[in-house]
Amino acid sequence: MVQKQPSVEHPFAPFVRILGKGKQGSRSLSQSEAREAMQMILDGQVEPEQLGAFLMLLRVKEESPEELAGFVEAVRGRCDAPKQVQVDLDWSTYAGKKRQLPWFILVALLLAENGIRVFMHGAKGHTPGRIYTEDCLAMFGLRTCNSWDEVAASLDATQFAFMSIDVLSAPMSRIINLRPVLGLRSPVHTLCRLINPLHARYTVDGVFHPAYGPMHQKAAQLLGVENGLTIKGDGGEAEVKPDDDCDLQWTRAGDYSTAQWSRYFPRRLVKQPLEVSDLLSLWRGEIVHEYGEGAVISTLAVLLKLLQQADDEQRCFALAEQMWQGRSKARY
Repeated sequence: MVQKQPSVEHPFAPFVRILGKGKQGSRSLSQSEAREAMQMILDGQVEPEQLGAFLMLLRVKEESPEELAGFVEAVRGRCDAPKQVQVDLDWSTYAGKKRQLPWFILVALLLAENGIRVFMHGAKGHTPGRIYTEDCLAMFGLRTCNSWDEVAASLDATQFAFMSIDVLSAPMSRIINLRPVLGLRSPVHTLCRLINPLHARYTVDGVFHPAYGPMHQKAAQLLGVENGLTIKGDGGEAEVKPDDDCDLQWTRAGDYSTAQWSRYFPRRLVKQPLEVSDLLSLWRGEIVHEYGEGAVISTLAVLLKLLQQADDEQRCFALAEQMWQGRSKARY
């Protein structure tokens, strides 16, 4: 009788075991372990069963800042971003909007109009019924970039560039789109927000659940971000609600802090119907939209603080209002 030889353990199995060895035996991955594990995932060296187990064990445990930092380092190392492309602000947009329009797009374009080089990256389609940044660009005569050369050209021409996660990291895009299969978000939804592939001095991202804010900025500290901001924004995007106080998580020169940003309107505003064309109409001054204008000014104000254009809230709001009123309405 021929005896079966014991099967050789898969090289990725130790990472699953670290996370899943029970209440007493399991632990978080170190930053270097997380980087190595993610490199294997990116290189297609992981079985589907292992990937599913790995992602869901992390989801149940909740990813640590060290794990996120290691994952980001791995993704950065595989996305081939050129060092010579300079950008001021990295803006991640992965959640999509459901109850309000993505007014933050107008903020990014306004910053670009004022000489701030903005690189935006994001995903679309992973959650039905949401409006994604990528779907709104065409009405402004903009398109997504399919290469780093296109990013460089777009930044030079308009001070703004958008790249989909499909191009930035195809393996991350595939994992994000597993959400309907797994039934849950995975750590990839968090780590993609932190990639900052062009190493911008300033970064902004949004969260929906308050617990993720500190995690984002503590990971940013480990990654050496000079000036980072996480906004508990509308729908999980980096957009300040103008009719509510807003929780902020800051990283400044290695120091982490929290703050609350004051509401622009003293009262709650009545929700209006979602018409995507209102984004362009508001920019052109063709319509009055109280919530939309308030969201633009509130979000712009906090970003002016991030970009060190103004210090106190009053000055930030005043400068934001001035920039908004002075926009070129015929630009788009």
